[in-house]
This record gives sequence, structure tokens and C-alpha cells, in this order.
Amino acid sequence: MEWENQTILVEFFLKGLSGYPRLELLFFALILIMYVVILLGNGSLILISIWDPHLHTPMYFFLGNLSFLDICYTTTSIPSTLVSFLSERKTISFSGCAIQMFLGLAMGTTECVLLGMMAFDRYVAICNPLRYPVIMSKDSYVPMAAGSWIIGVINSAVQTAFVVQLPFCGSNVINHFSCEILAIMKLACADISGNEFIMLVATTLFILTPLLLIIISYTLIIVSILKIRSSEGRSKVFSTCSAHLTVVIIFYGTILFMYMKPKSKDTLNSEDLDATDKLISLFYGVITPMINPLIYSLRNKDVKEAVKHLLRRNVFNK
Repeated sequence: MEWENQTILVEFFLKGLSGYPRLELLFFALILIMYVVILLGNGSLILISIWDPHLHTPMYFFLGNLSFLDICYTTTSIPSTLVSFLSERKTISFSGCAIQMFLGLAMGTTECVLLGMMAFDRYVAICNPLRYPVIMSKDSYVPMAAGSWIIGVINSAVQTAFVVQLPFCGSNVINHFSCEILAIMKLACADISGNEFIMLVATTLFILTPLLLIIISYTLIIVSILKIRSSEGRSKVFSTCSAHLTVVIIFYGTILFMYMKPKSKDTLNSEDLDATDKLISLFYGVITPMINPLIYSLRNKDVKEAVKHLLRRNVFNK
């Protein structure tokens, strides 16, 4: 599907797994199950953090935001992807694609910043426990969470605004499951060096800076833990941040590999590379939000105790 001598793009064609109907049915079933798990798992974490008074702390306020963020992020792309798997018409309007790109980029940026905020919270809790109630008061952690959302929206709005102004006069086939910003930029029939520079600046500010904050926070946390003499004490302290650290490794490991792995000119347009990018994107966009609540529930004693308490209370009330 291509346009010639036309500068106004009406719609995009999402290639996805087009041409592989059996794989589409398989991925439809898998992604649908994963999406249901995402909604149930993250929704349960949000409800638990609201209902249990013991979880009304900065850490679980951030965790509730992260769970809500994962629900929003997956909802921006998964339903449309599921529909495309079952539909012969795999197109999306230009405005619909712009909205999907804006929401996906906003959620992704917000999650990067939010994970940095959560790392700082763990640093204060472990390295400055006596000052923790003062530093991480409600007047501090609520604006920190709100700021993460605001930064995500602003970054996405700027990048999306520059992308939609690009002229698209050639192919309208997006070799992806959804309207991913890099896949869209590749279709522009104009110089995108300006957009790439903006993306580089945004990546440095909103992905690498939070990552640097996480690295510094956990370096100081590890140094503090090593000073504890008893192995039981070290294990107890590390357990308070192990879940967050696991999520950070999975999240940043995937996103850094997806966007920063070197691409040679010989393999830039190869089908194998495209397939790899799609699978990595799928892992980042579906599997990561699915396993986040599992990690926080299985590796966090407070959450497990809260679930047991709620279950006992429900049984007792019956």
C-alpha cells in the first residue's frame, strides 16, 4: 500500500505478523491471556495498596502508580493489536496512530522516571532511615509521582508534535504491531535528523538520567548493606528493595537493548532484524507489565501479608 505524488497521509497499514495467519491466532490467544493477567495482577496490587492501611507508605504509593501505569500502557496498544490479529483490515488512521504513539511514549517515559523515584525512595529508607519520614513525607512523594506523569506527557507531546509534522509521501506500511515512534519516523520522506536529535536529548534526560539515579542509589544501598555485620540483617534489608531492583533490571535491560543495540547497514532492513525487534518490543510491552505484580507479590513480605490479612478478613466476615 503506497501513495505516489501525495503528501497527506490518511492511514497506516500495521504489518505485524501479516502473512502468518496461524501465528496470528497463536499470538492472539497468548496476548489475550497475558492482557487479562496484567489487568488482574496490577488491578489487585492497586486495590491491596488502597485497602490495607499498612501499605499507605511512599513505596506502595509509587507501586500503585506503577501498576496503574502498566494498565494504561498496555491498554493503549494491546486491544488494537488483538483486533488486527483477527481482522483482514489491518489499518489505523493517521490521527489514531498519532494518539497511540503519544500515549505509548508518555507511559514509557513516565515509567522510566517513576522507577528512578522509587530507587531514591529505597535509598532514603535504607541509608537514612531516621530521616525517612521527613524526606519522604506526603508533601514530597505525591509531587514526585505527579511530576513523573507530567514529564512523560510533556516529552511525548513534544516528540509526537514533531513526528506528525513530517511529510509521508511513500510507503505507509508500519513494520510493527503498533504505532511505535521509530517505525513511524522511518516512513517519512524527509530529513529526520532533527527528530533523531530530539529523541537523543529525550533519551538522555528521561531514560538515562533516571537510570543513573538508580545506579547511584543502589550503589549506596549495597555499600550500606555490606556494612551490616549479620547475614540475617543484610538479607532482611536487601529484601525490601530486591523486587524493585528486579523490575528495573528487566525494564531497562529490555528497553536499552531495543533502542541502543548497534545496527549495521547490511542488516538494517533485514527480515530477521525486524522480527527480533518485534519480539523484543512485545516482551517490553506485554510480558514486563505482566510479571511486575508477580515479582512484587512473590518477593515482598508486606504484600503477601496484606493479601493474607484481606483473605482472613473476608473469610471471617462470611
